[in-house]
Order: sequence, then structure tokens, then C-alpha cells
Amino acid sequence: MIGLRGAIDHRLAEAFRALDLPPELARATPSDRPDLADFQCNGALAAAKRVGRNPREIAAGVAEALAAAPEFAGVEIAGPGFINLRLSDAALSARAGEIASEPRVGAQTVETPRRVLIDYGGPNVAKPMHVGHLRSSIIGESLKRLYRFRGDETVGDAHFGDWGYQMGLLIGAAMDADPWIRALVEDLNAAGTELSPAAEAAAFAGLEARISLADLDRMYPEAAALGKTDEAYRNRARRLTAELQSRRPGALLLWRHFARVTQVALARDFHALGVDFDLWKGESDADPLIPEMVADLEARGLLEDDQGARIVRVGRQGDKRDLPPLLVVSSEGSAMYGTTDLATILDRRRTFDPEQVLYVVDQRQADHFEVVFRAAVLAGYAAEGQLEHIGFGTMNGTDGKPFKTREGGVLKLNDLIEMTRDRARDRLREAGLGAELAPEAFEATAHQVAVAALKFADLSNFRGTSYVFDLDRFTSFEGKTGPYLLYQAVRIKSVLRRAAEQGLQPGDIRIEDPSERELALLLDAFDDALSEAYERRAPNLVADHAYRLAQAFSRFYAACPILPAEGEVRASRLALAGVILRQLELCLDLLGLSAPERM
Repeated sequence: MIGLRGAIDHRLAEAFRALDLPPELARATPSDRPDLADFQCNGALAAAKRVGRNPREIAAGVAEALAAAPEFAGVEIAGPGFINLRLSDAALSARAGEIASEPRVGAQTVETPRRVLIDYGGPNVAKPMHVGHLRSSIIGESLKRLYRFRGDETVGDAHFGDWGYQMGLLIGAAMDADPWIRALVEDLNAAGTELSPAAEAAAFAGLEARISLADLDRMYPEAAALGKTDEAYRNRARRLTAELQSRRPGALLLWRHFARVTQVALARDFHALGVDFDLWKGESDADPLIPEMVADLEARGLLEDDQGARIVRVGRQGDKRDLPPLLVVSSEGSAMYGTTDLATILDRRRTFDPEQVLYVVDQRQADHFEVVFRAAVLAGYAAEGQLEHIGFGTMNGTDGKPFKTREGGVLKLNDLIEMTRDRARDRLREAGLGAELAPEAFEATAHQVAVAALKFADLSNFRGTSYVFDLDRFTSFEGKTGPYLLYQAVRIKSVLRRAAEQGLQPGDIRIEDPSERELALLLDAFDDALSEAYERRAPNLVADHAYRLAQAFSRFYAACPILPAEGEVRASRLALAGVILRQLELCLDLLGLSAPERM
């Protein structure tokens, strides 16, 4: 159904045509002064420049044409030719009723759906997720939900880091730490064949008893530091990386164990955040394509030899800065980070053929993706603009620096989740909430509050900016926070539940009070918020709409008692509360949040 702004634009276009003025200038926008008008049109000023007439005269002609339209309660001219439009209560009532009858509560779908793949999460095998993975996971999940809701065929891919130099470092560190592991790897490499299923199960059992994710987490920083200072150690890690990438049985078995123990922690952390993926692919899945891809790049004349390595130059005439070439094959013969990214583009083209691929990755990786994307276009693996880096800023502590532990180390994501859950429990008790809940229900509610605090703190900011994470502020039930949104949703649920218990039914929506007008206008603005969030890849616009809706309901709740009212007034307010809840919960779902039934 057409929204209020669409209907107003239609009326304005008719008026402009009747005055022989360009109808494309007849556009309404929400008023800068909602106390004076609901919408405004500035087209008379632009039209006056085109036709050489007085803008106030044009505005007067438009106002006269609109005066009889039933949608408007008032049409006024302000300043040099601004047209202020105030909608009638009847028009707002009708539109609110329409939205209440729609399954999508006012939201439309895209005219031409596309196949979209969103690359987000990006955890590394053999390392627990840390807070640096939080923004990618939260923003990527919200974009996936938004694009899917708008009608695109959308796939989310975790894209694990599981095939590069860090794997060689860890294989070497594990072999150094335990003679049994060293012997296992060397014996398998010497045999040159993989184990039988029974022997493989026994080997995995032995590995599980000897090396855990905590061991890997401890080993990696030590190995990485040695790799930077010890050339022999670094070269061995590169050799072991090449062995893994050539699928030598010993390195491959150890790598598979790393992946297995990591998967348990990843599943736990992602599930706790309400993040899920359609594809759990990694760099290793693209590895089989690399030999033929390298041959194809060679055939296209794109590969160059450079000090023993093989590169693709991506610089373009007119570049304002020099971009490095894409390093495809290292001097040791192993594939590099950018190589697997390029092969992944080829893999996705063959398996899903996306029309758009969004990479939700830290904006500090912008140059890397520019190089890879240019190489993909040169090779014919993607069209210009098909691959897009959705960069984001850092999550900082209250000191303004990237969020860390008190000791200055990188904070693990699971620790942050637990920390926020603890604070959510305290906040519930401080606010006198949850006292009537059973222990299990209280814990579930505390988790929902914690996830809302974490996610909304992130998504309420434009993704390109850095922000300060203040645990006390973002777990509050007041202000622009996730817990505040949950509280308002639960408040509406409570009202509707009590109404149902008393046998009270909603009726036709009648907009009369100013707070009701505000809600009706916000309900209608939902589709515009979703459309802009979709076009700008900006979930914060959905978060903004949800917050405005929650605030407006709070004002309505104070100004217009629902259950104490009588007759048609009560039935109207119940219906309005019901559609507000549906739209608010839809916003929450698009942000990856959910509200409890009680609090």
C-alpha cells in the first residue's frame, strides 16, 4: 500500500502539473518543525528558478489546489515559498488502520530482488573470538536480516581464517610442545597417506587429551612473536604452511583438530549473540581453486614475477595514491591472504553467483579489499561495484582506546558476554524487575537484556564511526539503550495481556490526541527508515526508528490511558498499542534482538 508521503507526493505532483510546473519537484519531506506541520514541500522555490516566477505565488497556487484534498487539515505558506502540510486525523487514522492490517506493518519489498552474499564474522581457527569480532558479527547479522526482509535472496558466510601463515605457526608450536604430536605428524607425512577412520578417531582422541583451544590461544602469541624475531622459526612456519596447503597428511590432521576444538567455542559465542550463518566456509574451501586460478591469471597476462614471488598489479591511471600489487604466490610457493580472498570470489561466483557481495570487515582493511576487488575485476571474476567493503570503526573503552582487559590484553568475546550478562542481572534487580520470574526465566531475561545492551550499543551508531562502550550506560533501562527498548516492548505486552484477561478487544484506530498523531506518523515512516538503511547499508537507521517508536509510545502511554479508557476510545488505543508492538518487535528482530514476555 502507498504510504502517506507517497500519497502527498501524488497530490503535489497533480498540483504542479495543473500549474504547468515540473512534477518531479513536487516532493514532500518530514517537517523540520513538527509543531507547525507534519510535512513540508520546498519545490516552489526550485520551480520559481526554472520558470522565472515568484516562489510565493507558485506556493499559493499549489496551496489552493490542495485545499480541498481530504488528506489535509491545513496547508500554509511560510517564508519565501515553503509549503507546510498538516494531515487530517481521518487520514492518519486510515493509514494506521492499513498498517495494522498488513503482515509487514507498513514495510515494502524491493522491486527487483537480487542474490546478495554477506561476508561477516571472520573468526580465525585455533583462536577464541575477541571483541574485535563483535562489530563484524553484529553489523553483518543485522544487514543479512535487513536484506532478507527487503526481499533479496541473502546468504551469510562466516568465512573463517583457517589456511594462512598462522596455521603454520601453530602446527610448529604444537609439534614443539609435545613429542607425541611431533611423532604423529612426522609419521603421517612419511607414510604419505591419510589414516583409516578408526585410526583417525584414535588420533583425534589423543590430540584432544593433549591440546585444547586454551593451549592454542596461549601458543599463538608466543609463536607469532618468535616468527617476527627468529628468521629460522619464521621460515619453518612458512614451510609448514606450504605443507598444509599441499595437504600433507600430518599437517592436515593437526589442522583438522584445530578446527574441531575451535568450532565448539565459535558455536557457543555466536549462538549467545543470536548470530547464525548459512555458510560456514573458510579460506581452506577456496584452496582447491587456487592452482587453476593462478593458471588463469597467467593466461590472462596478469601475473608478474617479482623477487621470486608472483603478483598482479592493480594500479590505475589517475590513482591519487599508490596501491600495492596483489601478492598471489609467495617466494616460498604458498598462497597468501589475498590469494584465498580472490579464489573465494571465484568460488562464490560458481556456487551462488551473487549480484552483490558485502564484506563486513574493519575499515582498516580498506586497502586490502581495494586491491583484491580490483584484481577480481581485472580477472573477470566480478563486475565493477559488485564487491563492496562495508567498513566499520573500533569499539573503544571509556578511555577512548580500543576495548581491552584491565591488564591491557585483548578481551575475549565470551568474557565480554559474561561481563554484560552479570551487569544485566544487577540492573534487573536494581530496577525491581524480574522478581516474579522463576530462576530459569530470570536468567533467560538477563541474557536477552545483555544481548540487547551489546548489540544496540553498536548498532545505534553509524557503522563507519568508532564508539565508546560504557557498560553501565548501555545496560541502563533509561535513555537510548537496548534494555530501554525491551522494557517498552514488555510494557506493551503487559497492557495487551491484561486487556485479554479482561475480555477487552481492539477496534478501529481513531487518531485524536497529539501523542497518537506522533505514533501514526512514525508507523508510516517505518518503510522509509528501512529503505534508507538498506541503501546506505546502515542498521543504525533501523535502531533510530525503534528508539523513536519506543519514546513515542512512552509519551502516548502517559498522555492516553489505555485500560482505564472506555468504549471505542479504549478499543482504538488497544489496537494502536498492538500495531506499535508488532512494528517495534520487527525492528528488534532486524537488529538481532528479542524482547521477553515479562520482565
